[in-house]
Amino acid sequence: MAKIHMILQGKGGVGKSFIAAIMAQHKLAKGKKILCVDTDPVNATFHGFKKLNVKRINVMAGDEIDPRRFDELIELIAKSDSDIIIDNGASTFVPMSHYLISNQIPALLPDMGHELVVHTVITGSQALIDTLTGFANLIESFPTETKFVVWLNPYWGDIEMDGKRFEDMKTYQDNKARVSAIIRIPPYKADTFGKDLSEILQSKLTFNEALDNKALPIMVRQRLNIIKKQLFTSIENVAAVLT
Repeated sequence: MAKIHMILQGKGGVGKSFIAAIMAQHKLAKGKKILCVDTDPVNATFHGFKKLNVKRINVMAGDEIDPRRFDELIELIAKSDSDIIIDNGASTFVPMSHYLISNQIPALLPDMGHELVVHTVITGSQALIDTLTGFANLIESFPTETKFVVWLNPYWGDIEMDGKRFEDMKTYQDNKARVSAIIRIPPYKADTFGKDLSEILQSKLTFNEALDNKALPIMVRQRLNIIKKQLFTSIENVAAVLT
């Protein structure tokens, strides 16, 4: 059985492509075969990671999103014998979600021998309310058997509201039975770890590419190696859900 990992969140710029790339690199490090797919018609950041061989699906017909173009994605899933990681952009969040629900894809995938895992992102500051709302809407829309993984990304600020962390917020408490795992991305200082991570993401480099690049300063590679180990360990801690 293959696992279909789909990253969904209506708010842009919260780290969906970063999460897709991290999961892909972790699976490859474990010697697994994977298929990576990018359905973002605007940015296609995931597709930019050449080492991950990401397939891009064009969902546009002229200037409009054509929901039937998502049929190509289902054909890919049906033929795959490996896990699939799908990055979906903010601009296609609503049509993709509607397509999945109206076509009863969560029920279809088990018939194909696959399991759907929906990943969503919560981030802080001004994006907190939007990402919490996106999370709650996804939970409400998808059938109860769908597995959800929540990634807490503090890039835009601390994930807190009225002194409460995410696990204590009403949105989570009301829906925690639907959440299979929570993964915390560590806060990285902007002038060191954060800067190094941002630069390799902008260059669309995997960790291994950066670590093998002797032109990079020793301490940059050291910090990137620390980040890689931290993120991979976080995934290992919920391996039952992700692998």
